[in-house]
Amino acid sequence: MNNIKMVDSITSRDENFAKWYTDLCLKAELMDYSDVQGFIIYRPYGYAIWENIQNYLNEKFRETGHQNVYMPMVIPESLFQKEKDHVEGFAPETAMITTTGVEQLAERLIIRPTSEVLFSTHYAKIVQSYRDLPKKYNQWCSVVRWEKTTRPFLRGKEFLWQEGHTIHATKDEARKETLDMLDIYNNLGSELLAIPFLTGRKTEKEKFAGAEETYTIEALMHDGKALQSGTSHYFGQGFAEAFGIKFQNENSKIEFAYQTSWGVSTRLIGAIIMVHGDDEGLVLPPYVAPTQVVIIPIQGKKEEVINASNDIFKTLKNNKVRVSLDDSNKSPGWKFSEYEMKGVPLRIEVGPRDLANNTVTIVKRNTREKISVALENVSGEVDRLLNEIHEEMLAKAKKHVNEKTNTAKTYDEFKAHLENGGYVKMSVAGEEAELQIKEDTGATARVILNTELITEVCPVTNKKATQTIMFARAY
Repeated sequence: MNNIKMVDSITSRDENFAKWYTDLCLKAELMDYSDVQGFIIYRPYGYAIWENIQNYLNEKFRETGHQNVYMPMVIPESLFQKEKDHVEGFAPETAMITTTGVEQLAERLIIRPTSEVLFSTHYAKIVQSYRDLPKKYNQWCSVVRWEKTTRPFLRGKEFLWQEGHTIHATKDEARKETLDMLDIYNNLGSELLAIPFLTGRKTEKEKFAGAEETYTIEALMHDGKALQSGTSHYFGQGFAEAFGIKFQNENSKIEFAYQTSWGVSTRLIGAIIMVHGDDEGLVLPPYVAPTQVVIIPIQGKKEEVINASNDIFKTLKNNKVRVSLDDSNKSPGWKFSEYEMKGVPLRIEVGPRDLANNTVTIVKRNTREKISVALENVSGEVDRLLNEIHEEMLAKAKKHVNEKTNTAKTYDEFKAHLENGGYVKMSVAGEEAELQIKEDTGATARVILNTELITEVCPVTNKKATQTIMFARAY
């Protein structure tokens, strides 16, 4: 692979990963900073990635009987106070509206940090009988959480997401929903994002405020840090009891509904950047990329080059490929660098020399491999190569996870592995060990592993080990 640095203005990934990331967000025109710290502008290229994620998930939601709705962005403070654990979990992050600018409001309004309260009050009004169940709603919206430290896509005061909220007649049905949604998110990683997620249950300390159980999808970044990329929660009847979501069951008895909540956010864009990007810029998985193929004419004033470029463009567009044709007067070299930096999966170079042989050159962004393709085979070869790139990127990301996953039998071994980045498995004695590990190393519990104990005794507390947990430092 050619290692010549094509875009000098992007900091090297291994030199300064954080600076490389922010350089790339700006230079690839994914986002821009707004005039209020922590609130970003999603530029068309970045928003298009989010739209492709939306399209994938909306299709899955329709297949599984979910409906999209939209709830208000504000919650009366008195309503928000009803679920104690929930309130405590979100209190530090809530932004409030207290005045109209002319007079104080009679009751403060919370700008939604999440929408459990809004869905719960609505469900309490519309559900009377088991015949009304299940209700499986989802909304696409933004939420506001007043974070102290922000970084584009990963952590902001406002971010975009989808949040599903469902209620069910039975515990089993609600638990199944929680795990089914986790599977959909896992498939989103493998089918669209080329990211192998680590999935599993969160510890009691790390679970969502107000949930009985929280399940997560975790992605491992190039720098060895984990990123919580989505969650699915089983609420049991906690919110139903707090907000009075009752129904008459088949035996004419009144009982509380069982509830779930699940969501992913624009954090996934950050995951795509940090899992796949390189020193030349973005490397976008083909099925989530806003532009899958760019056609670049070489000596673009020649009639045969113009005609061939237009023909390829029309053919690919008719085949539902997201394709663009750059016939601007910028130099081919500039265009090569620009589209490499933007991570476009395939580049088709159309020049008179190739056309004389009835061929074009196709270049893969992920490996920079150049392939000579006969003109009549371009469409089929593009489909094949897009699939090949996706599989290669997924395999590379899996290899990275495998190489960066270690097992520790002692605390010293744990700390040594952690310094090299990645996941470390260790059997521990619950929350006391978790707190000590976080204080000593900055690592947190990512998921509980359903495996046998590695050691009978917890290396941190010297007490009897109770569960094996995957730890990592995280964003």
